[in-house]
Amino acid sequence: MIAPAEQALSYTQEQPADAVAIEALLDHAFGPGRFVKSSERVREFALFRPDMSFCAWDGGRLVGSVRMWQVRVGDTPAVFLGPLAVQAAGRKFGVGGELVQMASAAARAAGFPVLLVGDEPYFGRFGYSAAPCRGVVMPGPVDQRRVLALGADKLEGPVRA
Repeated sequence: MIAPAEQALSYTQEQPADAVAIEALLDHAFGPGRFVKSSERVREFALFRPDMSFCAWDGGRLVGSVRMWQVRVGDTPAVFLGPLAVQAAGRKFGVGGELVQMASAAARAAGFPVLLVGDEPYFGRFGYSAAPCRGVVMPGPVDQRRVLALGADKLEGPVRA
């Protein structure tokens, strides 16, 4: 059972010791299909940024995670958000939204725009939009309408290391 956010949930910066629990959560949330997505291609070459990645905990149990990866979009340094995973029971308490806001704020404080592949109705409430991303080229097939950014007027070019 997950407690309401104002009670027992705590949020921490990701630590190396969290990796096993995060992988288990990602396996549960996305299954093996996560490895064929264009976003996974980005994570294969991007630099992991644990300083901008966060976990949500209910006591000692991981209930949510968001990871960030340093990339370039064309010549523009940026960070790539994802995956974002939250146990089903935690979704009604806003765990995912809190994680997105924390990761986005960390990226913006470090001077990076944020890129992701996701649903604009969900991420739009945090300021993400497809408008700056028309010229973004992801590694592999992707629905261009789902390529979103925050903190950039225009991103253009291939996503690369």
